[in-house]
Amino acid sequence: MKEYFQNLFNQLALKIPELNEITLQFDIPKSEEHGDLSTNAAMLLSKKLKKNPREIAKLIIDSLEIDSSVISKIEIAGPGFINFFFRPVFFSKIINEIVSENENFGRSDKFKGRKANVEFVSANPTGPLTVGHGRNAVVGDTIANLLEWIGYDVDREYYFNNAGRQMRVLGDSVRLRYLELLGEMIEFPEDYYQGEYIKDIAKLLLNEYGDKLRNEDAEGIFKQTAEREIFKDIKKSLNNLNIIHKIFFNENSLYEEGKIEQLLKKFKEKNLSYEKDGAVWLKLTELGKEQDKVIIKSTGEPTYRLPDIAYHITKFERGYDLMVDLFGSDHNATYPDVLAGLQSLGYDVNKIKVLIHQFVTIMKDGEVVKMSTRKANYITLDELVDEVGKDVVRYFFNMRNISSHMNFDLTLAKKQSDENPVFYLQYAHARICSIIRTVTKENLQPDYNNLHLLDSPEEVQLLKKLNLFKEEVLYAAENFETHRVCFYLEELAALFHKFYTFRRILGSEKEIAEARLALVNAVKIVIKNGLSILGVSAPEQM
Repeated sequence: MKEYFQNLFNQLALKIPELNEITLQFDIPKSEEHGDLSTNAAMLLSKKLKKNPREIAKLIIDSLEIDSSVISKIEIAGPGFINFFFRPVFFSKIINEIVSENENFGRSDKFKGRKANVEFVSANPTGPLTVGHGRNAVVGDTIANLLEWIGYDVDREYYFNNAGRQMRVLGDSVRLRYLELLGEMIEFPEDYYQGEYIKDIAKLLLNEYGDKLRNEDAEGIFKQTAEREIFKDIKKSLNNLNIIHKIFFNENSLYEEGKIEQLLKKFKEKNLSYEKDGAVWLKLTELGKEQDKVIIKSTGEPTYRLPDIAYHITKFERGYDLMVDLFGSDHNATYPDVLAGLQSLGYDVNKIKVLIHQFVTIMKDGEVVKMSTRKANYITLDELVDEVGKDVVRYFFNMRNISSHMNFDLTLAKKQSDENPVFYLQYAHARICSIIRTVTKENLQPDYNNLHLLDSPEEVQLLKKLNLFKEEVLYAAENFETHRVCFYLEELAALFHKFYTFRRILGSEKEIAEARLALVNAVKIVIKNGLSILGVSAPEQM
């Protein structure tokens, strides 16, 4: 719809050149009484033409070359809105486009030729992925899917650090559990990793080496084995959700390749850093921030800011046009320092999009399920998938705006009813597949030549919704809002169920039955494509 009018108004600019000086906006009115599409162009032109908006609206309408077979009427509303009403036949044309493009319907080439990097999960290998990591993983992968749907060549990246205190604690946690297995009396520190997985790694080492590691240091084979086994589990957990990262980037490589030293040298050369109290500080106050921040502690250990800036420089060097970082809300106050540091070195930080997701609370029977990574009374991502299934996990994590805290309701997630949105959508798809199988046995075939017969309110509503799919995908991708796809699909499924309640296929005249069959086939394709973006299956039978 919007493309149709964009073209019309481009032609109109030859008569009203001032149209080239404004940004045209076309919106879908919330109420059908206000038409199918509305523009405020007349109001935007008011100052330029020095005329009343309603007068300009009339001028625009009189100047437009309208096809009466497409537009049924045009109205001027309120202070000067122009409302357009389409004929049903205009919407029905989408069916042929959907069927022709099939699994590619909804894709666009808007960003073809551009490279994007989506960095997500990025959990250090200290334990299994939890449900908190799950939200990050699912949303990150879906954002990558959306960007691919609008033309980007996307690299999925995982950034991790296998050094530092937490990894030393991990290695020592395994060492102590190993010594326990050898029969030694061990006092296990409260702040060490308590999970069963630590004992499993210790058993693995005991089975392979017996008591030969009794005097080994925690930094050696204990830490190395723990990292290897935990990363193996992390990758397996992600694979269970069909999430595969192309790149695993280790923070240590920044030190080994001298990139940290190079960055420190750059800051010093540009007079952006200074020493104070034995530490190195970044002059963030000169970059518009409230206070300077430490980048090298007095102990000689860098703060997160330094490697993070160096890491993002590698992304710029790799030629990405868009870099998406997905973080938990604990990063909310810290990433601006990294962006400021990059900007001070001349990098275009507009290419970086930082997304912050809120925490997840697991609910069961109205009660909160408590979680703690180190105490090990948490729900792992694998356990969640085992409990409710991959499709439900992916859909539930996608269906809420990431800026809002999420209650993951296990009770709802396991329901096989319309209350569960995953069941609701998959049932709609399976129901359409069943309808197609049934009517085919009655020698009915989709008819794409009599689509003008689809003019009942229920059919027109469904057609209008189908017409919006491409726009919804583009909007969701450009705004990194995976929940928009969920909202769209649920509304489409509701309109389908309403249509099928009032407009049967079997029992109708052959021409209308076959036109309706074409319609439901288009709905099936769009539901499947939407679910595909979310990484959710579309079963043909349930």
